[in-house]
Amino acid sequence: MGESFNIIRFLKSAVAAGASDEHLKVGHAPFIRKNGFIKRTNMAPLTKEDLDNAILEIAPTAIRDEILTRCDVDFMYEIKGSSRFRVNYNRQIGLPALVIRNISYNIPKLEELSLPNILYSIADYQNGIILVTGPTGSGKSTTIASLINQINLTTSKHIITIEDPIEYIFECKKSIVSQRQVGVDTNSFSDGIKYALRQDPDVIFIGEIRDKETMEAALKASETGHLVLSTLHTNDAVQTINRIVNMFDESNRYIIRKQLAETLRATIAQKLIYSEKEEKRFPACEVMVVTSTIKDYIIKDNPDEIYELLRDNTVDNMVSMNTSLAILTDRGHISQEEALANSNDETELEKVFRGVYQGTKAYYE
Repeated sequence: MGESFNIIRFLKSAVAAGASDEHLKVGHAPFIRKNGFIKRTNMAPLTKEDLDNAILEIAPTAIRDEILTRCDVDFMYEIKGSSRFRVNYNRQIGLPALVIRNISYNIPKLEELSLPNILYSIADYQNGIILVTGPTGSGKSTTIASLINQINLTTSKHIITIEDPIEYIFECKKSIVSQRQVGVDTNSFSDGIKYALRQDPDVIFIGEIRDKETMEAALKASETGHLVLSTLHTNDAVQTINRIVNMFDESNRYIIRKQLAETLRATIAQKLIYSEKEEKRFPACEVMVVTSTIKDYIIKDNPDEIYELLRDNTVDNMVSMNTSLAILTDRGHISQEEALANSNDETELEKVFRGVYQGTKAYYE
């Protein structure tokens, strides 16, 4: 018989190999995700006993009974000196499975992420809502953590995070950072925001806006002079605005548009682009800063005008996704083919490659 599966040893080796995620399911060898791609390991297929033992090894004692009676459970695990892990326990055809995301101890600084310089200005905002958006695995959590870290390192504020579960751990630097986990320290995101307003906050980070109640609480917090940061699973600024507005009944949408126009400060939509040449991923992002013109477009529901304004990269340091892709190409990080494969408007990007992005490089330098 071969050596039995050891979850701790496996996770340590996956982190050392540069994996971002691990997938464990009965009847298959473990899979890892690296640079965005799923790869099967050459380990032996996992048995139900392997998964049951792995869960007993890493699940907090307080939720082991819960795992036996529920189909989906999220929790955090930590291997000192290696990494923190966000673990999702789920069932597939009645059998246990684990999907694990690696959360680095190191919170990168903004300059390490090759993001536009406008993010430094965004981190200086005193109130309103900043939303970082993108699909799962696009680097939203890392960008938000870097923004919070920038505030923590440079200003004296009280930062409250409300997360499910807590991912990056912040040390108090110039600021106080209070981290609260839904289900452990507060009952829900909306409850967490409501009570945060009584805890003398300057900045409130909401792990994710999932529903109308959380959105209403976020809008209220931003209206009362706080800076609110959060994430949404949307691909660009216009999708983000529409997703928020569509959380509400049609009869209330004009009021919500006005409220959003007054409180939204910026959206940062992100993708991670794999470079064959450098064998790593680079972030491409669209940055929309809410100017008086954008406010007007939000209220009047004019999405096409917002897209058009974003394409004009000389206005208020806004950056379109195609401009970001073009800059990554210009710097030699990714090829034109890789940029075009990740563009939502290939025809426009081809024009950009022919020289229509003069003056944009300054936003990254």
